[in-house]
Order: sequence, then structure tokens, then C-alpha cells
Amino acid sequence: MTETNYATGRRKTSVARVWLSVGNGDIIINRKPVKDYFKMETLIAMVKQPLEITKALGRYNIMATVRGGGVSSQAGAVRHGLSRVLAELYPEHKQNLKKSGLLTRDPRMKERKKYGQPGARKRFQFSKR
Repeated sequence: MTETNYATGRRKTSVARVWLSVGNGDIIINRKPVKDYFKMETLIAMVKQPLEITKALGRYNIMATVRGGGVSSQAGAVRHGLSRVLAELYPEHKQNLKKSGLLTRDPRMKERKKYGQPGARKRFQFSKR
């Protein structure tokens, strides 16, 4: 392992840059501890999921910067980036991460609004006369 390892993760319109270095398990996102940045326990668990799969919880310090999207999307982007770093670091765990769906970039995006209509799928009420 080099001094620090780096990967990029994406989800919807969020982009996360993740750095991993040997340490005591601190997770810093946008210069804040993970508990201060992601208030919900489910989002914190989402970020820690790749660490639990590779049994690396508490062994590395994670520093991430994330921009764009909402909090759930940002948590997904951090998870994706962290999974990529760990897959590079632990080739033997790559199959487990892939099986859990953590290495696949979620392609779902917001559908664009169409002209002459109120939304992406919604239509104005049809009037026969």
C-alpha cells in the first residue's frame, strides 16, 4: 500500500473523491466527522458497508470530499468511491464487493422534463371538446 490510495465514486449527480490511508478508523467527509455530516444512521451504515465486507473497519482513515446531489446520493457516491479503493487494495475481496453491488455505478438518473408538458411523465388533462 502506498501512503494514500485514491478513487472517485459517483451516484446520480454526486461525485465523491475518496482517500484511504492507514490509521485508526476516522471517517472525515468535507472536513467534518461522518456523524456530523450524515445525520441519519442509515447513511452512516451505507458509507461503512464496504469496510464491513472487507473486514477493514477501524484500520484505515478515510477522507472524502463530495459535491452535488442530496445527502442520500452523496452517501452512495462515497460508498462507491470507498469500494473502488478497497477493491484496488484487496484484490481478494473484489468479488465480494462486486457481488454486493458496490462496485457497479448506479446508472439511474432523473428523467428530463418534456416540452409542452408539466413534468417528465405527467401530462396535462386531455379535453375532447
